[in-house]
This record gives sequence, C-alpha cells and structure tokens, in this order.
Amino acid sequence: MTSKSQRSDSELLKLMLAGSEEALSILYCRRQPNIYQFALQMSGSPEISEDVTQEVFMVLIRHGATFDETRGSLNSFLLGIARNLVRRRVSRERFYVSFDNETDDLTIPDEYLESRNFTDELVRDETVELVRKAVLSLPARYREVVVLCDLQEMSYLEAASVLNCAVGTVRSRLHRARTLLLEKLRPADEGSAAEAPLGSARCVA
Repeated sequence: MTSKSQRSDSELLKLMLAGSEEALSILYCRRQPNIYQFALQMSGSPEISEDVTQEVFMVLIRHGATFDETRGSLNSFLLGIARNLVRRRVSRERFYVSFDNETDDLTIPDEYLESRNFTDELVRDETVELVRKAVLSLPARYREVVVLCDLQEMSYLEAASVLNCAVGTVRSRLHRARTLLLEKLRPADEGSAAEAPLGSARCVA
C-alpha cells in the first residue's frame, strides 16, 4: 500500500477533505516552502509572507473542493490563491519596496533578455540583493511573471494557470519585465545608447 507521503497532491487533498489531518500535514510540509518563497519574492516582507502562507492553507481547508485538477496542478491552484492574497494585503497596507540607486555601477548585457536562465545570469556576479530589489520594484503584473517563470522556474503553461491568463500573455509580460529589469540595472550613462533596441522590444500585455 502506498504511504500518504508518496501520494500525489490531488490524492492528499481528497484525503484531507475527508478529514485526514495527516494528509493536510503532508501537503503543508510539501507546499509551504514554495508558497512562502513566492509571497516573499512578491512582497519583500517576511511578515506578509508568513501570514499569506497560513491563509492559503486556511482557504484550502475551507474551499479545497473547488480545486479542479483538469485546469492545472494543486501547486498552481495554491499559488493562485497566494497571488490574490498578496495583492490584497499589499494594496491594503500600501506596502512597497522602492528601488534605490545602488545599481549605478552594475552593467547587465542585453543578451540575457531572452535567456530562459535570465535571473541565474543576473545573480551570478554577486548581484542577488540588487536583483531582488529590482524585481520588487516592478509593477505587480510584471513582477509575478518573473517570480513564477524565472525564480520559481515554472513553465509558461503553469504560470498561465496561476495567473488565469493566456500563455501568450505570460510570454509578453515576461519579455517586458526582463526589459524593465535591464533598464533598472543598467548604469545611467548607458541608458540612451540602449534606448532604441529596448524600445523596439516593448509590448503591453
């Protein structure tokens, strides 16, 4: 017999809805780190991230029966809940992290823009904190695609499921988000030289 820890998320959810506290505990241990990291990367606040993570599982307990595995994974379902909770919390508290001028001496090559390992390239040269601040400074619709696709390493299809939008929208927003990140991380004296090629890549989703 398969142990509960080896069961799929969907199977654990069914057991949880039937009253299994063990199934809930396993789901929590399995998915809590990912949800917390998403909330932290979206808000920059450990306090908000902890609260959102707890709320996600409270929503799952109350409304887990609404999950439809034909529309995506339980992970995507949970991240979709987290996304809505983070947006609501940030909007209510007007919480934001501004991007300061610490990056004036940092140069990021344009060829990183189309890389599937975009953020890996950005953080390679001890720029983790700078990139984190740059990501936090993005408008929410662009920040979330960077977090999902580049930081959480989700596929475009999975990200589209979380965001409840078309795959093409994810691609468009991600391209725009990467362009914005490069603009924020590029030294000021390179801005004018790079303006033309970056301008041609801009699109609105």
